[in-house]
Amino acid sequence: QVQLVESGGGLVQPGGSLRLSCAASGFSIDTYEMRWYRQAPGKAREFVGYINSVASSIKYADSVKGRFTISRDNYKNMVYLQMNSLKPDDTAVYYCNFPARNFWGQGTQVTVSS
Repeated sequence: QVQLVESGGGLVQPGGSLRLSCAASGFSIDTYEMRWYRQAPGKAREFVGYINSVASSIKYADSVKGRFTISRDNYKNMVYLQMNSLKPDDTAVYYCNFPARNFWGQGTQVTVSS
């Protein structure tokens, strides 16, 4: 059925970059807004950003603005989160979200550490 699978997480040094992917299946993302969230240990889930169906509107939380970029490939049914200039505070589990159906992926761990 509907499924979102995040990948691309891992260990990275401060200042480094990482590209996360969200593979959707069971539905076509082409007419839907998609979102990214993250959750660090002991903290509440935090909104990262969203991208509308045709990528004409993309917004970010202040904490990541200027460093992170959300993109999508509707043909591949994929959403991406490019993360640059990573900081230790970016360490979290990152989740892909399909808000139209309140559906979440399993998350992928990103650890920023020297």
